[in-house]
Amino acid sequence: MGKKMVDNSLNAYWSATKIRRSSQILLEHIKGQSPEIQSDDDEYDVVPVHNYPKLILQTADLINAQWPRSQMARVVTLQSSCDNLPCNLIVTKMKHKVVVGHLKITPIPSDRKSCFIESVVVAKCYRGQGIGSLLMERAESYCRDKGIETIYLSTYDQQRFYSRLGYDICEPINIFGNRSFVRNSTTKKTYMKKLLT
Repeated sequence: MGKKMVDNSLNAYWSATKIRRSSQILLEHIKGQSPEIQSDDDEYDVVPVHNYPKLILQTADLINAQWPRSQMARVVTLQSSCDNLPCNLIVTKMKHKVVVGHLKITPIPSDRKSCFIESVVVAKCYRGQGIGSLLMERAESYCRDKGIETIYLSTYDQQRFYSRLGYDICEPINIFGNRSFVRNSTTKKTYMKKLLT
């Protein structure tokens, strides 16, 4: 009986150790420190995160690698994703095992035919491979399917990227309801929009 308990304890220990090591490898991968996760399946898939709840923590880590914040706050936000808006789309690899990109589509209460895209991020080791363009293309398709006619976004340093995708600089938009918006004169954000029709 004692040997069986020891064997079970050792198995539990090694299983926990393997899980921790796997989590560490994935976290390093997300932060761009370990790009050598090998896979025969190099297909990328863009899916809503709410369809893959096991990927929520990994997605939170990816976003936090770019914009640090409480993991719990990120998780709560990601858990609000749904088939309508808001919706968090993720780019996955290895048959939905690794998250390499994310964006959030948020409704604009004052304009039901518009939305705001935010928190666009691609894991550092995957940048420059067209994943951001793929993610934006799929987000636009998702928005069209929902009857959205205009997409807004803001960026500090990716104006050229969004311009290549057809976005034009525009006046700031208030995504919290009231249409009137006074631009903060100290912000370095550039607001952009794209008409989908």
